[in-house]
Amino acid sequence: MTTHAGAGITIAEGPRGVPLLGNLPAFGKDPLAFFEQLRDRGDFVRWRFGPRPALFIAHPDAIGELLTEVENTFDQPDLGIAIRTLLGNGVVVAKGRDWRRKRSLVQPSVRPKQVRSYAATMAECAVGLADRWSDGQRIDIKKEMAALTQLIAVRTIFGADTAADAEAIGKAMDVAQQEIGAELSGIGALLPDWIPTPGRARIKRATAVIDAEVSRVVSRHRDGDEDRPDLLSRLLTARDETGARLSDREIRDETVTLYIGGHETTSSTLVWAWYLLSRNEKARRALTDELDRVLADHEPGHDDYASLTYAQAVVKETLRLYPTIWLLTGIAKEGATLGGTPIPPGTRVWSSQWSTHRDPRWYADADAFRPERWLTDAEGRPAEEIPEYAWYPFGGGPRVCLGTRFALVEAVLVLAVLARRYDLDVHPDEIRPVPSLTLQPDREVSATVRMRKRG
Repeated sequence: MTTHAGAGITIAEGPRGVPLLGNLPAFGKDPLAFFEQLRDRGDFVRWRFGPRPALFIAHPDAIGELLTEVENTFDQPDLGIAIRTLLGNGVVVAKGRDWRRKRSLVQPSVRPKQVRSYAATMAECAVGLADRWSDGQRIDIKKEMAALTQLIAVRTIFGADTAADAEAIGKAMDVAQQEIGAELSGIGALLPDWIPTPGRARIKRATAVIDAEVSRVVSRHRDGDEDRPDLLSRLLTARDETGARLSDREIRDETVTLYIGGHETTSSTLVWAWYLLSRNEKARRALTDELDRVLADHEPGHDDYASLTYAQAVVKETLRLYPTIWLLTGIAKEGATLGGTPIPPGTRVWSSQWSTHRDPRWYADADAFRPERWLTDAEGRPAEEIPEYAWYPFGGGPRVCLGTRFALVEAVLVLAVLARRYDLDVHPDEIRPVPSLTLQPDREVSATVRMRKRG
């Protein structure tokens, strides 16, 4: 059944839900499959998130409207007690004037000039890992990439390089992420904040570990006299238009947010990239041919990034098939419209990178791993005409992820360092994505390291 919502759009009815819970059981069982099911019903689908009315949108034009009108006619939703416990009121969670202030203070730390200064650390850490690998070694790629990106995050954000920093924060972050995923897709999403649950207790304990580590490092920075180049030092010295600095609590919130952006997103992207490359020999050879040609006998650096076009395409295609952030939502305010049609205030509008990125209307052979779709010819024409907002792994509009450049440069440089020396043959068993705070593999990703023979 469909209903015509006015001159602009036609809204389809979603699957029948159950009393009180609506479509939450189906959503909680398999959110990715649920969003694909909604996408197949239409570009605009009405469903119920528990007792609350919800609207799913699948068309890139509507997604663009949602993302660009956040802070105007769509509001940032309350993301729940689980996410607030971990992120506090950081730039991802904050709204309105508070969000604008925090964004202006954080943004200078991740501008292209600053990312360039972090690139050497990214490559250096990857080289250290490559030096430890050996031909024929069996590894768990998930653990290896997590440890590597943790080290890069600790060095670039905190300016620290002790195993305790990375290990303590990393373990706590893993626990928090798992529990957030369970809360988002389960009955916890409907429970008031004041109701205690075992999962919420685990998030609080994990967050306490993170807070203690961040507090210790912040104190060490405040006590030091030297001029540090790390992200934390830049946050500590940043001032808003009134001359005020971030408070200790705000420093903590932004540090954790940057850590997740610099570690969790890149780690999972690299795992999925190795998984996909191992299953596509043509793409793997195209990547290593480019690395041999562009890099010759030197390790990659920021100056090589622009020339590594196929490596960039591998990362973009990986983010298409396995987007780290797999859903975005907004709350309609007074005056909100989509496709020229008014959206009732209070309606929660949902979009899913997972379902849009795999829509066959926008991508030829949509489920296939084809990095070449992101390449351009000698005249700069794209191999495929992909609509704007048919690919949005970092969101878009005014709230686009501040760490986008950092994440892309990190993923390309790490991939370049490691793939230049090794092929990773991943175990042939299928690995399923698990939607938590980010999209993660459902288990360890076992692989054999194979030394490449060049020339």
